[in-house]
Amino acid sequence: MSFQPLGLDAKILQAVKEAGYTEPTPIQTAAIPPIIAGHDLIGIAQTGTGKTAAFTLPILTKLAEQPPGQRRATRVLVLAPTRELVVQIEENIKAYAKHLPLTVATVFGGVGEQPQIRALRAGADVIVACPGRLLDLMGQRCTDFSQLKFLVLDEADRMLDMGFLPSIRRIVQPLTKQRQTLLFSATLSKEIEALTHEFQKSPKTVQIGRRANPAETVTQLVYEVPKHLKPALLHHLLRDPSMDMVLVFSRMKHSADRIAKALEQKGIRTATLHSNRSQNQRLKALKDFKSGAVRVLVATDIAARGIDVDGISHVVNYDFPMHAEDYVHRIGRTGRANAVGDAISFVTPDDHGELRSLERFIGRGIVRRKAEGFNYAAGVPADYQPERTPRSQQQRNPNSQRRQPQVQPQRSSSSGNRSGGNRGRSGQSSGQQRGRW
Repeated sequence: MSFQPLGLDAKILQAVKEAGYTEPTPIQTAAIPPIIAGHDLIGIAQTGTGKTAAFTLPILTKLAEQPPGQRRATRVLVLAPTRELVVQIEENIKAYAKHLPLTVATVFGGVGEQPQIRALRAGADVIVACPGRLLDLMGQRCTDFSQLKFLVLDEADRMLDMGFLPSIRRIVQPLTKQRQTLLFSATLSKEIEALTHEFQKSPKTVQIGRRANPAETVTQLVYEVPKHLKPALLHHLLRDPSMDMVLVFSRMKHSADRIAKALEQKGIRTATLHSNRSQNQRLKALKDFKSGAVRVLVATDIAARGIDVDGISHVVNYDFPMHAEDYVHRIGRTGRANAVGDAISFVTPDDHGELRSLERFIGRGIVRRKAEGFNYAAGVPADYQPERTPRSQQQRNPNSQRRQPQVQPQRSSSSGNRSGGNRGRSGQSSGQQRGRW
C-alpha cells in the first residue's frame, strides 16, 4: 500500500516521496485516516513503528487546508518527555512540512530561555516541548494557544513514569476544549487509560502488535557474567567488527562515564549521553554517533526513548534494567523499520530475579550464550571499581514497584520505523534513496 490512499495533502506526499519513503507502516495506515476525519485518537504501538509520522502527517494535512492568519498563534502543541525526542520530532516535522509555510519552535530545559522566548513571541504554528520548561514560559505569558487545534502527548507512558503528570495537567487546563487530542504510547496501562478519560473526547483506539513486545526482528541474547568481568566482556565482544554501531545502556551516570573512559583507553571511539551532560554535549554525542564519528554511545535510560538513529547494529544492556518496560524501550533502538539487530544483556547473579520477571513480561525465554574465547574464570582485575548500587534498588520492595502488566503470549505484528515508512536495515526503502524522517 502507498501513502496516496490515506488522504494526505499533495505537498505532504511530495515531501514523503523526497524523504525516500514509499509505504506507510501499520500504525500510520491505521492512525492517519481517523485523525484526518477529526477524531481524538489513542495510538498504541511498540517503539520503532513510525508513531511520529502517524500523527504529524495528518496534522500537517489539516493545517495545509487552513493557512496561518496574520496573527500567528500556535495551532499545534506536541509534548514529549526528553530534549532529544523534542529535537528529533522538530526535525521530522520540518522535513514533512518543507513545502508548507509553517514555523516550528522547540521548548526544553538545559539551554537559555531567551532564544525560545523570542521564537514563541514571534509566533510559531507548531510548538514541540518538554512539559517543565513550557510551563515556565507559559507563566511568563510567552505563548498564545487561543487558536490551538491539536494537542499531542507523545510517549505518554514515559512522561507519566518521569513524573510529568502535574505539569501536563497545568498545561492542558487553560487550553481550548475545541481541539483534537492525540495520545501515543508504547503501552496501555490503567494510568494511561485514566489519562485518556481526562483529556480526550470519545477517542478512537489504534493498537498495533501486542503491548510492550520487543520488535520481532531483534535477536535477544543473555550473557551471564560475574559483575567484575562485565568491563572485560564488553571489550571482548566489541572486537567483533559486525558491532559497528553500538548503544550501551548503564543504570547510572558515573558508570556510563567510567565505561566510556575504559573503552576510549582501549582505542574505541565512544561518547556518553546522560542528564549530567549539557544540552550541547548531548546533541554533539548524538550527532557523532549518527555520523559514525564514534562507534559506541554509552547512555542511561534518558536515551531509551529519545534516540531515533538508523542503523544501530547492537544494543548492549551493560546493566540489566530494573523494569521490564525499560528493557523493551532500550532494545527498541535497534531492529527498527523491520531491520535486523541484536540486543545483548549482561546478567549477573544479582539480576536473575529481574530476568525471570522480564521473560514473564514478554512471554518468552531469552537465549543464554557464552562468549567464545572469553575467560569467565578470571579473577578481579587490580583496577576494578565495584559498581555502586542505586538507592532505589537497595530499597526496592516487589510490592512497591509499579505493577507489571500481565501480557499473554501471542504473535506480534511486524514493526516499522519510529518516524518513517518501511525500510531495511540500511535505512533505505527498496529502490529509494535514504531519507531522514
